[in-house]
Amino acid sequence: MSFKHKNFKDSLRSAFAGLADAWRSERNMRFHTLMAALAVGLGAWLQLSRMEWLFLFSAVFLVMTMEMLNTSLERVVDLFTREFHPLARLAKNAAAGAALLAAVYAIIVGILLFLPRIWWALMFFNRFINIF
Repeated sequence: MSFKHKNFKDSLRSAFAGLADAWRSERNMRFHTLMAALAVGLGAWLQLSRMEWLFLFSAVFLVMTMEMLNTSLERVVDLFTREFHPLARLAKNAAAGAALLAAVYAIIVGILLFLPRIWWALMFFNRFINIF
């Protein structure tokens, strides 16, 4: 039996089903999606440059991709064994570690993009308040 799709439309349908399933079943995917939406909203408010948007979206999609790969690897491991096995634990931990590294990268990108602008806005607001 082959699981290969015959056409592009079916491939897209399966891909969106995978995203929807990850959204429904994975708490971390919902959290990362919320953080991505907040980052995009903040980026729009702060009027990021094109290069800054590139870094932001690269970080967002890296985190989402790693979360999807982590989820798929966990499910494949569970398909083969539900019992404790040291190699299964190592495989799951490695995938979770990769997702964590992507999240740390996204946090660093967020700090570098947003912190200086927010700091400047707070200093400007503080000076404005002190005038009155």
